[in-house]
Amino acid sequence: MESTLTARDRVGVQDFVLLENYTSEAAFIENLRRRFGENLIYTYIGSVLVSVNPNKDLEIYSKAHMERYRGVSFYEISPHIYAVSDNTYRAMRTERRDQCILISGESGAGKTEASKKILQYYATTCPVADRMSTLRDCLLQSNPVLEAFGNAKTLHNDNSSRFGKYMDVQFDFRGAPIGGHILNYLLEKSRVVHQNHGERNFHIFYQLLEGGEQDLLSKLGLERNAQKYQYLVKGCCPRVSSINDKNDWRTVRKALTVIGFHEDEDLLNIIASVLHLGNTQFGEGKNGENQITTEPQLKYLSKLLGVDGAALREALTHKKITAKGEEMISPLSFEQAVAARDALAKAVYGRAFTWLVVKINQSLAFKDDVYNSSKGSSSVIGLLDIYGFEVFQHNSFEQFCINYCNEKLQQLFIELTLKSEQEEYEAEGITWEPVKYFDNKIICDLVEEKHKGLISILDEECLRPGEPSDISFLEKLEDTLGGHAHFVTHKLANAKTRKAVSREEFKLIHYAGEVNYSVNGFLDKNKDLLYRNLKEFDMSPLCNHTPWRFDEALVRHQVKYLGLMENLRVRRAGFAYRRHYETFLQRYKSLCPGTWPNWQGRLADGVATLVQHLGYKPEEYKLGKTKIFIRFPKTLFSTEDSLEARRPALGHLWEMNVIHVIMIQSAWRGMKSRQRARRRRHAVDIIRKFIKGFIYRHYERCPENEYFLDHQRFSFLMMLFRNSPKNVLDKSWPIPPPSLTEASEHLCRLCMQNMMHAYCRRIQPEWKKQMEQKVVASQIFKDQKDSYPQSVPKLFVASRLNNEEFNLKVIQTLGNDKVKYGIEVTKYDRRGYKARPRLLLLTSSFAMLVAEAKLKQRIDYAALKSISVSSLSDGFMVLHVPSEDNKQKSDVVLQCDHLIEVVTKLATMADKKIKVNMSQDSIKFAVAQGKEGVIDFTSGPELKVAKGKKGHLLVTAPKLNP
Repeated sequence: MESTLTARDRVGVQDFVLLENYTSEAAFIENLRRRFGENLIYTYIGSVLVSVNPNKDLEIYSKAHMERYRGVSFYEISPHIYAVSDNTYRAMRTERRDQCILISGESGAGKTEASKKILQYYATTCPVADRMSTLRDCLLQSNPVLEAFGNAKTLHNDNSSRFGKYMDVQFDFRGAPIGGHILNYLLEKSRVVHQNHGERNFHIFYQLLEGGEQDLLSKLGLERNAQKYQYLVKGCCPRVSSINDKNDWRTVRKALTVIGFHEDEDLLNIIASVLHLGNTQFGEGKNGENQITTEPQLKYLSKLLGVDGAALREALTHKKITAKGEEMISPLSFEQAVAARDALAKAVYGRAFTWLVVKINQSLAFKDDVYNSSKGSSSVIGLLDIYGFEVFQHNSFEQFCINYCNEKLQQLFIELTLKSEQEEYEAEGITWEPVKYFDNKIICDLVEEKHKGLISILDEECLRPGEPSDISFLEKLEDTLGGHAHFVTHKLANAKTRKAVSREEFKLIHYAGEVNYSVNGFLDKNKDLLYRNLKEFDMSPLCNHTPWRFDEALVRHQVKYLGLMENLRVRRAGFAYRRHYETFLQRYKSLCPGTWPNWQGRLADGVATLVQHLGYKPEEYKLGKTKIFIRFPKTLFSTEDSLEARRPALGHLWEMNVIHVIMIQSAWRGMKSRQRARRRRHAVDIIRKFIKGFIYRHYERCPENEYFLDHQRFSFLMMLFRNSPKNVLDKSWPIPPPSLTEASEHLCRLCMQNMMHAYCRRIQPEWKKQMEQKVVASQIFKDQKDSYPQSVPKLFVASRLNNEEFNLKVIQTLGNDKVKYGIEVTKYDRRGYKARPRLLLLTSSFAMLVAEAKLKQRIDYAALKSISVSSLSDGFMVLHVPSEDNKQKSDVVLQCDHLIEVVTKLATMADKKIKVNMSQDSIKFAVAQGKEGVIDFTSGPELKVAKGKKGHLLVTAPKLNP
């Protein structure tokens, strides 16, 4: 910052905290204008970075610029997005706390580009992890994919993000990126079916039509003409001069491959189905009923979505109504059918976008199996890219959600600013003076308060029986919120302000200003319009952007709605400038004879001496523990002017010092020459000792070989230090010299013990449980079961069944016993070996077989004698229970897909050692008292189960490990 203080009249101040007239909006905007005129688009407000979009590429984002900001103090260099990125990264490393960067602004402000720059900075400057190159590609390539499916041309921006995005970037203990996760919200699904004049639908539709191969378009039933599709003509803007849809299509297809979409057929089917839905038309049939009149669209829809055409026709023209427990089918009117079609299109696209984000997250996920250096916990830097405050000529539900979110962010923003200021003052021992500020809690409560807030009223109206409407919702708002200082409607307004609010609007007075919201569509957008039968088809003005144009009206609008003046006022309530003593003293020490040329005492005393000499008044500054705090910018500027006046005298002193430097350099060169001669003589002596020691290396320790043996030991220890094993699986060990064989063995044993102790300490409880189960599986099946080697790398799951799959009667039967594990199995009857589908449920004390809602058999672990399995790859097992026990039936024959997992779960849950018998040829089991059954096992090309001639059960299983 100090480097630009002398140029402040020309380029403005680079931190608004130093703005003298900080309460003037005009002065604020003039400072932005000055900096913009000098190609300086970034300005600070303390730790906040304000950016003015130049709408053109600047040469300030190269790798050289990244290195310039890397590791540099926040205020040592001009404001930049890289300074914020680096400061956040270093705070994460040094404070060992997660960090977050909030990026906010109106459409077209450059939020998405800013998030790209931050990701590029981390991808370029951070240490390289094992999978860094792959992760870096996925991080960067996720942007064009998300932009294609989530961005669109609007009146304000040709590439406007129509969704909010929060991205976590995960770093390991070395500071290397190792994973990421994206959370999306507020997708503008209404854009799928309607666009304002001059706007477009999401980019992907135009990219597919313009750049898709002809074979692909034919397969999807599409034509290369956006004008053919009703969902793409609403805005009358199929082409944009600044957008090359064909090139963008190639970029998106490549990016999809990078992030793991090797087969994107399903995704493109969904995109095409949305276009066909838009062209699906309705008309009156022969009997006056509403029906679909566009058969080709219906055929393509059923094919692309993989649903029955007749059922889809029924779902689009009728709805299911449940009344008094009975379902009734009711025909839809023309208007209802169109609304249902549009609702389906929005739902399909919205869920496809969510699925897309899930797939991207899978490619970004931290994969522990490919990362071996688990030496410490990971940290996270979050990037929140959110719409700024929006005020349009027509504001609806979307703007309400966005502006409410900005209210909450403004509340958090001011609170965090005050908190950071107060913490710094307290840390420096300076008295904190409470700051008055606009608390927008009253507005947030108006929206979110339970039972009587606007959102609660909206939800209640959506669920109300009868015929709720947007107007009835408005009337409910008037009844509940009437009289609130920040809520106005046409009915509640006075005669003077009534004309400013229509009969279908309500006005909220936000922290940033007044906004009128039309209630039309509020209820439909807040609730799910999909009728039950549609849900059954659920599938997994001109642009303000002229380059280098400073639009004052637009800037003033954003300064207001981003709350920048309020943020500046809060920061300036205390001190405008604060710096560490060392930085301040180093810059201005030449202005005081007592501190020039060097100050030898405490830094605080040196600064006190300096400011007293400069004539600072007590109300102008405070001295903290490590920093000086200056209240007024004029005090700092006066000091800076004095430094400029002092520079000529310092220049003369510099010339005198040059002569002394030349003399010192001459003496220095002589000293260095003498040092080099001494080093050469020392080197000769060392070489002689080394040669003689090598000759006497096999003798007992003596003066001739003492140096060589010591060097040999030192070299071996250093080699161990550099090449010791890094994990418990690494059995390598450097070969020691003969004299160190015994010591090497002790060191090897100690090293392995330490690594094992460290490994055991890092094991998490869940992983420990998994390993214990794997050990049990190894004891039972290793070298015994043909399918065991394939099961080793596969993790055991907690259960193969969800709670939703358990019948309520079964849960009630269990009582306090909880199901610990469940899986689908096939039980073979004692007579005839008929296959019966069952659920095998394991609790803490017993196992049971369930068929639908009926408990078929309970097997107490205490009564379980043993388990028999074959050595082949089949999934058969026999549970041996005592037939003389009247409470138990005979032995149980079961087949399942995860036999090793099931037997292991049984062995670990039962509080005793269960014997597991392994047979190569056959298993005998009790059918009833005195009767015996036999299962014969043979190898074959595939698994087969049949009843043999002798009444045996014949099982053929493939050989996996010949």
